[in-house]
Amino acid sequence: MIRAAELYTAAYIDTQRHLHAQPKGYGGKGDKWARVVADLAMEFDAMSLLDYGCGQGRLMAAVQDLNCNLSCRDYDPAIPSKSAPPVFADLVTCTDVLEHIEPDKLGAVLTHLRQLARKAVFVVIATRPSSKVLPDGRNAHLILEDESWWRDRVTAVGFTIHSHPVSPSPKPSREWVAVLLP
Repeated sequence: MIRAAELYTAAYIDTQRHLHAQPKGYGGKGDKWARVVADLAMEFDAMSLLDYGCGQGRLMAAVQDLNCNLSCRDYDPAIPSKSAPPVFADLVTCTDVLEHIEPDKLGAVLTHLRQLARKAVFVVIATRPSSKVLPDGRNAHLILEDESWWRDRVTAVGFTIHSHPVSPSPKPSREWVAVLLP
């Protein structure tokens, strides 16, 4: 299994903790994907769900509100109450996370996602700049690349691209949405 030091630096997690503690909704918009995730859980006959990089945890709460019979677990190393090492799950979600990863850690994070998923991984990756800025002046989306670039990265670690669910976003062309098979 991959160690935390391979996934992020301590300094970057401290920055993320600070941003999550701000009252501006950082990491709090995942609930818009609840119906898609519930449908994927049914499609893959998933009994367990892990939200990797869950932020405020709104996605899992919304999925549970849909009365899905899933064992749900949140993981986010920048949220102290959700920072316990993640466990395997049938379906892993990773929405609005990968573009925030430190570029030199991306390969390890993608590998970690693949190791954790028994059946599928659902990703949503922004391909545009964030409206948030880090304290050092960098855009909060550290990786700004197009769909083709992301396809190359996920397949390089062994994922197969299964499908592309429809985005509820008013500007879906500004994100890449995919279901990946480990």
